[in-house]
Amino acid sequence: MDDIVKQAMAKWPNVPACYGGLALDARGDWYMRDDRVQAAGAFPAVKGSRLVHDKLVDFIARNYASDDCGHWYFQNGPQRVYVELEATPVILRVEPAPGFAVSAHTGQLAQIAQLPQAAPAAQPATCLVGDDGRVYLLTDLGFGLVHTLDMTHAADAIEAGVWQPQPGAAAAFPARFGFVRRPQSLQKT
Repeated sequence: MDDIVKQAMAKWPNVPACYGGLALDARGDWYMRDDRVQAAGAFPAVKGSRLVHDKLVDFIARNYASDDCGHWYFQNGPQRVYVELEATPVILRVEPAPGFAVSAHTGQLAQIAQLPQAAPAAQPATCLVGDDGRVYLLTDLGFGLVHTLDMTHAADAIEAGVWQPQPGAAAAFPARFGFVRRPQSLQKT
């Protein structure tokens, strides 16, 4: 987190949180959702304005985190801006063979974590293939969806035995891996 953000948090500790104003789609793009867009419909059916300003996108990426309850947010100075998630809190890019390096939509390199196993004797899993046909990885940065442009690299990693996929129910991933897609439920009216 940026030092200027930490200083603002210390100076103004009781700034109300913002809900619904920022969203992350399944391709790792950020969207601003003003009141008009929010009134027009839920994300991702109504996305809002895609952020393309490099410095703003980098600032959000550096100050993107989660709380203990699995709510992901962007710390904008003293204000916590909760993020709507189309899919997962992290969108992952995969490099081609032989390394299959993985990085997050925030630009950070990610390390693959071991998924919890149903049986202790089971071979350690490195990825999940959801019943939605998508490939997911648990990383040190959070649970993530592999970007659609990198599915060939993910398939190559699976074929090479680098990742051993296990099936999973995509609808159960938020509860299983501790993240919340729609943090508006926290909002006090």
